[in-house]
Formats: sequence, C-alpha cells, structure tokens
Amino acid sequence: MKKATKGWKAKIHEVIYEADTPLGKWFDIVLIFLILCSVILIMLESVKEIDVEYHKLLLTLEWIVTIFFTIEYILRIISIKKPFHYIFSFYGIIDFVSTIPLYLSYLFAGSQVLLAFRVFRMLRIFRILKLVKFIGEASQLKEALKASRAKIAVFIYVVLILSVIMGTVMYLIESNEAGFTSIPRSIYWTIVTLTTVGYGDIAPQTDIGQFIATIIMILGYGIIAVPTGIVTVEFSKHSKGAKVSGPSDIVHINTLSCSSCSREGHRDDASHCYNCGSEL
Repeated sequence: MKKATKGWKAKIHEVIYEADTPLGKWFDIVLIFLILCSVILIMLESVKEIDVEYHKLLLTLEWIVTIFFTIEYILRIISIKKPFHYIFSFYGIIDFVSTIPLYLSYLFAGSQVLLAFRVFRMLRIFRILKLVKFIGEASQLKEALKASRAKIAVFIYVVLILSVIMGTVMYLIESNEAGFTSIPRSIYWTIVTLTTVGYGDIAPQTDIGQFIATIIMILGYGIIAVPTGIVTVEFSKHSKGAKVSGPSDIVHINTLSCSSCSREGHRDDASHCYNCGSEL
C-alpha cells in the first residue's frame, strides 16, 4: 500500500512539476490556457455592458477555472515531501492568492458585501504571475538584475543629481507663468522630459530654457540605453548553457523539480538537489 501511495504521488509530481515529460508539457499548456482565460474573464467582467448581459456565464466559467486551480494547488502540496517549502515560496503564495478570491467573496455578508466582492475578484489578476514559471529565461533575468543592481543604483543616483541641478536651473530661468513655480515642480518637469514622457503640462517659454530642454531631451535618449546595456551584459553572462572553458564544458539546465522542496533549475548531470540535498 505504501509503495502504491508513493507511486501515485511521484506520478502527480512528475506531471505537475516537470515539463520535460509529455504529460508535463500538456499540463503546462492547459494551465497557461486557463490562466489566460481567467485574466480575459476578469477584463470582461470589468466592462459593465458585458457583465450585465453575460454575468451568469462569466461566473460559471470563472468557477470552473477556480476549481481547477484549487485542485492543482492541493495536488502540488500533497505531491512533495516538504509541502511548506512550496506553500511559503513565491509561486506557492501566488497560487494561493490567485485561487481564494472567489471563495472569499461569498464568505462576507453585510452592507459592504458588494465592495468586498469586487476587491476579492480583482485579486484573481495575480494568476497572470503564474505565467512567470513557464518562462525559462526568468531565472536568468533575475540573476542579471541582481548582478547589475549596484551599477543601476549608481546610474539612478547620477540621474537624480542631474535632475535636481537642471530643475533648479530651469526654476531660475523660467517664470511662474510658465509653470515653474517651485524647485520640486521644476525637478518634476526635468524628470518627465529626461524620460522622454513629455506630458506637456509645463513648458519653457524663454529661448535659453528651450535650449536647455532640448539638451535634456537628447540626454534622455542616451540615458534610456544605459540600464538596458548593463542588464544585457549581465544577462549574457548568466545565460544557460554558457561556456565555462570550452565546448565540452557547456552546462545544461533541465526542468527537473525536487520532490522534497520543489526547487527547479538542476543540471543534467546532478543527482541531488542543490537546495536541500535530496536525491533527484
């Protein structure tokens, strides 16, 4: 009996947590489809004309999706040896938060029930975050951002200093009638201009002010490219399958998930989990 129990748990783990198997791939495809359907349903519910006409249909479809995610959440918990590793992980919290809103909306009674219903229903938008787990490069991007955070922080610091200086200069040059009524408001205009957003609520009127604005606009295009280049370089360094010293040293990462802690991103030649040490 014990072996049978272990067998079906292992099979569920293989289907839900691993994408290298045929059933695992189909499960991921169905899950992505339902996540997208759920997000579309939320958008349609926010359109009053559609919600009034098809409210029952939308609610029925949402219940179908919610029940599926509930079953998926329970299966994820019972199919790993250490369920709390999953429950309190990023994806575990997202899965829980995106599953419970429809249930919670029926547990609250009173005069504020309609407001609570709308608030809890909107939490279902978190399901779109579940899509992150299907992007193989997500971990690479995370590591790239982590590695480049110091450079980006220095870059932002320089941009803030530049904004303060240019904002102060514009406050001294332009008049209150042009909208530069204070240094903070002038700094706001500088940041808006530097980021090439350009709301147009404030605009310089003097020739020298317009000349400085032109310089800031040109700088804006160059500034946009700097953080992109920093992250791109780090992203290349952390790319999967990067060469260590030669063609034979390429490291391949698979989608195998640890049955104890549900960690992914193991090497093909790994026999134990890099996180908890359990046998794969």
